[in-house]
Amino acid sequence: MDKEKIRDFLENGHLEFRPNISVDCAIFGYHEGELQLLLVKNKVITQWCLPGGFVRRDENLEQAASRTTKERTGIGDLFLQQFKTFGNPGRNENNVFDSEKFFELTGVRIDENSWLYGQTVSVGFYAITDIHNAKPEADFISSECAWFSADSLPELGFDHTEMVEEALHALHIHLYHYPIGKNLLPDKFTLKEIKHFYEVMSGKTLHISNFPNKLIALGLIEKTDEKKSIGAHRSPAYYQFNEEVYARALREGLVLV
Repeated sequence: MDKEKIRDFLENGHLEFRPNISVDCAIFGYHEGELQLLLVKNKVITQWCLPGGFVRRDENLEQAASRTTKERTGIGDLFLQQFKTFGNPGRNENNVFDSEKFFELTGVRIDENSWLYGQTVSVGFYAITDIHNAKPEADFISSECAWFSADSLPELGFDHTEMVEEALHALHIHLYHYPIGKNLLPDKFTLKEIKHFYEVMSGKTLHISNFPNKLIALGLIEKTDEKKSIGAHRSPAYYQFNEEVYARALREGLVLV
């Protein structure tokens, strides 16, 4: 544990960060037909949590969330959506913080004179990233940073279980209005693969031809000259997102299903 960095953050962090306001980010990825979520384990609390942190004095909430997601994945300009603010009394506690263990590890006590003292309000964001190119990275106050299946998460600290539930709810709603699949699928994919992707993301069974045909009709995806080789069977065509239509859909929204 880098005690000096932690000590400096605890004693002087108020000079760089705004007290009592933070962001927490649910960073989603898609791998081998499964929705994944990036989590970090705090060195002191030793429980898995969503990546997050305090907001710097010279940045807004979106910039803080963007910085957090880039620091954890190594990828900038991710699709990012604010989904809810969390500020219930006692949300910082949750019986996971051991003040004596904290003092033993860091040599610093958090008391009523600390800038960290008191209730913190956190703004939740979810992000979509390319899991193949993402490089999970822990920060100085975390011991691990790793992907987990969204269907089998470990026990989370604080109120982060509620945060994940709310992030998934928002993701399911936005899935029908924003073409977020581009950030999670490979550059080229078959109609079967994109249908399966949206079924996993939405938790619903989609019509075998109606849904892919709507994506084609919207101009969101287009056929390439390449085909997927699957042996003796008929080789399905590869499709890709139309960059211009995709960019417009992110700005203006659309109805996918």
